[in-house]
Amino acid sequence: MSWDSLPSKASLKSKPWEAHVSDQELDDFKQLLKLSKIGPKTYENQLTDRYFGVNREWLAEAKQHWETKYDWRRAEKRLNAFPNFKVPIESDGVTFDIHFTALFSQKSDAVPLLLLHGWPGSILEFMGTLESLSSKYQPETLPFHVIVPSLPGYGYSSGPPLDRNFTTEDCAAVLDKLMVGLGFGDGYISQGGDIGSFLTRILVVKSDSCKTGHINLCIGVSPPDENSIGQLSEKERSAYARAEDFGLLGNAYAREHGTRPATIGLVLSSSPVALLAWIGEKFQQWTDEDPPIDETLDSVTLYWFTESFPRAIYPYRQFFGPKPTFFHNDPNFYMKKPFGYSWYPKELAPIPVDWVAKTGNLTWYRRHDEGGHFAAMEKPKLFVQDMEDFVQEVWPKVK
Repeated sequence: MSWDSLPSKASLKSKPWEAHVSDQELDDFKQLLKLSKIGPKTYENQLTDRYFGVNREWLAEAKQHWETKYDWRRAEKRLNAFPNFKVPIESDGVTFDIHFTALFSQKSDAVPLLLLHGWPGSILEFMGTLESLSSKYQPETLPFHVIVPSLPGYGYSSGPPLDRNFTTEDCAAVLDKLMVGLGFGDGYISQGGDIGSFLTRILVVKSDSCKTGHINLCIGVSPPDENSIGQLSEKERSAYARAEDFGLLGNAYAREHGTRPATIGLVLSSSPVALLAWIGEKFQQWTDEDPPIDETLDSVTLYWFTESFPRAIYPYRQFFGPKPTFFHNDPNFYMKKPFGYSWYPKELAPIPVDWVAKTGNLTWYRRHDEGGHFAAMEKPKLFVQDMEDFVQEVWPKVK
């Protein structure tokens, strides 16, 4: 049996699909990359602690590797090793062409699990998760249906409409239609980090079909009272310093995304090296350990070929608009349904569990000693174990 058998209740007309750029596109990219200039040395870009951002020497070495040794066909092969689909989804008068990769279980009581990425992530974050699950289980024994979509505007999915505003809530509505249309209207679980954590919270609150959620980011949550920080353990206090540092020194990129998306979108669409600097910085600063260079280049190359960057940063307008919200700090999005939270020490904002519990009905929690913002990519085995344990404990209470 295979992983690509759509559920019998599916109503959407999903079509098999494969990732592939033409040889001409690949050649054009290599030529543009070769001609892309790296800026001059400065005091700031020579610092090895990356206090002021990406290190110039790292960028130059990464560019050389990209030009001479990197193989995008390998990345396509890894993605195409799993079933991929495209499906039209109509939402609010707009038809979206949504890409997703999946492992469909043949187990009668398999739990539908929606895995959501954010920025600068993509479906590639979950390749290790899919590899771990497919090596551990057979289609007849896998306890989950695993659905990993490219968010609207990201990767191989079509972008937001060009003639109207499009919000994070609108994005969540498209994802809910995807899960219901795949036959999971009776109940599914959403999991997310980064923007995926906001989407998960929205789905848990707004969708009757989303029965529970799991997040590994809860940014924007303030200390409940003036004594809260003093009551933290030494490890929690040390980790929370990352959240304070991010709020003071680390979110300039997000303010640019939210207040000048048109400008930064056009700037970073002009040069692959510029895009590498912008995204590569995050894969260095938000992780427990620097990922392998090919893993970083996979993500940046996907963004380049799919022209994702300018299409993907629309959620940031809500974070820095007239009425900013990160959803996790909004009482209107208090999760009454049970939810779970995994804490990683090198998350960009490792919020203590007691504070997270103030945002909803927290019924499952796990603290890890390693890992950062890209949890599924950095620690796929830990991530899979969390999903297995969370589902086993919480799903029977909500299904």
